[in-house]
Amino acid sequence: MASRMIWKGAISFGLVHVPVQLYPATRTVKPSFRMLDKHSMDPIGYRQVNKRTGKEVPREDIVRGYEYDKERYVVLTDEEIRAANPDSTQTVDILTFVDSKAVSFLYVDTPYYLVPDRKGEKVYALLRDALKATGKIGIALVVMHGRQHLGALIPVGPLLALDTLRWKDELRALAELPLPEVDAKKAGVTARELEMAKKLIDDMSGEWKPEDYHDTFRDDILALVEKKIRADKTRKIPSIETSAKRRTADVVDLSELLRRSLGQCKDGSSIDEDMASADKRKKTTTRKEPVTKAGKGGAKTATASKKTSPGKRRAA
Repeated sequence: MASRMIWKGAISFGLVHVPVQLYPATRTVKPSFRMLDKHSMDPIGYRQVNKRTGKEVPREDIVRGYEYDKERYVVLTDEEIRAANPDSTQTVDILTFVDSKAVSFLYVDTPYYLVPDRKGEKVYALLRDALKATGKIGIALVVMHGRQHLGALIPVGPLLALDTLRWKDELRALAELPLPEVDAKKAGVTARELEMAKKLIDDMSGEWKPEDYHDTFRDDILALVEKKIRADKTRKIPSIETSAKRRTADVVDLSELLRRSLGQCKDGSSIDEDMASADKRKKTTTRKEPVTKAGKGGAKTATASKKTSPGKRRAA
C-alpha cells in the first residue's frame, strides 16, 4: 500500500524556505491481537472504571487532572489544553547545524521522510547536498498533531529525513541507575581478555545490511495462525517447531568464553595459536611436554579446519 502524506509545510533556515511534504518512514508489521470473550468470541471493549470503587464512569464525568503533588491535582479543561498547545506553523524551523555523529541514538524517536513539494526541487537538492558535503545535520523545531517536537534533519540518499528527537528530560538520568565500574581493570578485566574481545569484535564485524534481519517472533505467530486455520480453527494450540536451539555455554570463565568465541570465527585457529604463544612467553617456568614421534612420512603436521564466522553465518 502506498504511503500517504500526513503533513505539508516547509523547511526554514535563515531566509530559505523549502516546500516539503511529510510521509511516515515506518509501518506497523507486528501481529495485532483483540481481546475476546472465550465463550462467544465477542470482542471485549475498553471500560472506564473508577479505580477506587470499581464502578464504571460515564465519559461526560471524566476530566483531565495534572498531579502536581502526591494525590493532589489541578483539573484542566480541553479548551485550556488546546489554548496552551503551540500553534501549528507548518514549518520545520532549523535552529542550528551540528556534526552528524553528535546526536546519540538514545534521542532518536520516530523517523519521517520529507519529499520536495511543487517547485521546491532545486532548493531541496541544494540543502540535501550541502548537508552531505559538510557532514552536518539540522536541529529543528516542528509542530505536528498539536505537539511541539525537536527534530534532526538528515540527508538519506535522494531524500531528506526528519527524525523526531526525545527531549533531554525524557531520558532517565544515569545517576538514577546502579552504574557499573567505569575502570574495566577495577572490574577485573585483564589486558589479555580485552585483546581477545577486540579480536572477536573484529572477526564478527561486517557491513550493515538490514535485509539480513527480520522479526522471527512475528514469523512464528503467523505460522501458528496459518496452522490453526488449516486445522479448521481448532482451539488447541499446536506447538511451534524450531529449526535450531540456541546453544548455551557451560563455561563461566571469561577468557575461555572469548577463546571459544574466537574459535568460531574465521582464522580462529591462528588466533588461538597466537594466544598460546603469548602465554608461553609470559610463563616464568617451563615444563617439558611429551614428544609426539613423527611417522615414517616425516614430521607430523596439524591442519586447522576453517570455520565460518558468526557474522557470515547469520547473514546466510
